[in-house]
Amino acid sequence: MTININNKEADSLTRTFAKLEGVGITEAIVIAMREALERRRNRETPLETAARLRAEIGIKLNEQARRPLPRAVFDEMSGES
Repeated sequence: MTININNKEADSLTRTFAKLEGVGITEAIVIAMREALERRRNRETPLETAARLRAEIGIKLNEQARRPLPRAVFDEMSGES
């Protein structure tokens, strides 16, 4: 299988990464893609981020804060009331 890089920036980034890692271009692509996929798999969801930040700051949500706002609130914010 081959990879054909037709983008100058992609080629430059790949070659720079390969040089930094001391590997060939193919291995550099494999390393970079593994790392990118791992970061994405371990990324927090927005709900997880919000929960973590609330915990760090010490904010506790009451039951009212857990319920979605009614559509009328969003309509009013967007000027569609």
